[in-house]
Amino acid sequence: MNHAPAALPSLAAIEAAARTVYREFPPTPQYRWALLSERLGTECWLKHENHTPVGAFKIRGGLAYFQQLKDEGALPRAVISATRGNHGQSIGWAARAHGVACTIVVPRGNSVEKNAAMRALGVELIEHGDDFTESAEHAQRLAAERGAHMVPSYHPALVAGVASYWLEFLRAVPQLQVAYVPIGMGSGACAAIAAKQALGHGVRIVGVVSRHATTYADSLAAGHVVPAPATTRLADGMAVRRAHPDALAVLQAGLDHLVQVSDDEVAAAMRALHADTHNLAEGAGAAALAAALQERASLQGQCVGLALTGANVDAEVLAQVLSA
Repeated sequence: MNHAPAALPSLAAIEAAARTVYREFPPTPQYRWALLSERLGTECWLKHENHTPVGAFKIRGGLAYFQQLKDEGALPRAVISATRGNHGQSIGWAARAHGVACTIVVPRGNSVEKNAAMRALGVELIEHGDDFTESAEHAQRLAAERGAHMVPSYHPALVAGVASYWLEFLRAVPQLQVAYVPIGMGSGACAAIAAKQALGHGVRIVGVVSRHATTYADSLAAGHVVPAPATTRLADGMAVRRAHPDALAVLQAGLDHLVQVSDDEVAAAMRALHADTHNLAEGAGAAALAAALQERASLQGQCVGLALTGANVDAEVLAQVLSA
C-alpha cells in the first residue's frame, strides 16, 4: 500500500469528542438481546446508534467536526456537503447548533424521509446526480462558487466523534472478541479501529461492505483505490463508488477481514432485528448482523458485537422488507 495511514485520534482526542457529543445526548445503550444471541448461536451485543437524535451514528462526527472548527476560530458562515442522508443530518444538526447556514447535496431518488429530516433541521437540500459520487462532486463545485466551507465525508475529526460510540461499547462490554461494522465512506470502521487502538483492546474489527458496492473490497485487495459501481437497492449508506484513500489506509492496517453482504442478506437481517429486538434498522444498519450471520459457524463460543448504525429507512421500503 503506497498511501501511509493517517494518524488516528488518541484516547484524549476521542474522550474530548465524547464530551462534545454528550452536551447534545447521552451515551447510547448496548444490549445483549437473548433472541439475537440465540439466532447467532453465541453471546451477541448490539450497540444502538439508532437511538441518537438523528437515528444514526453520524451525528457524533458532525458535532466533533464543528467543535474543532470553533476551537480553531474557523467557523464559516456557510457549509456544504454531500450525503445519502445520515451524514447530511449530522452536518445539518451541528450547523444549526452553531448558527451556520447549511446546504446538502443528495442524489436524485434519495430517501424521501431522510430528505425530510434534513430539511427539518434547516438544511437547504439540492438533488443532483445519480449517485453519491456525482453529488459530492457537485457539492465541491458549489462550495467553490459560493465561498462556502466544504465538509468532507471523511476527516480525522469525524472519526474522533464517531469513535466515541466505540469507546462506550468497548468499555461497557470489555469481553468483546469480534465486532462487525458497516463501511460507507469509512468513518465508522476507522473509528472502531481508533477506539480499539486507543484502549489497547484486543477486539477484532470486521468490516462489512455491500456486495453491490465493492470499492472498498476491491481497493483493499489491490492496495490502492479502485472505483466500482454502487448498485445496492437497500443499503444506501454503503452505496459508495470510490473509496477514500485515507480511510483505505486505516482499514488496510486495522481490519481483521472484510465481509461482503447482498441486499437479500441485508433484508433478512433487517427482519431479524425487528423480530428479535423490535428495533428498526436501515439497510446499512443491518449489515453488521448480515455479515455475522454469514460467518455464524466460525463465531461459536465468542463474544460478538454488532453496530446497529442507523434506523432511517423509508416506511415504504421497510414495509416491503418486513412483508417479504
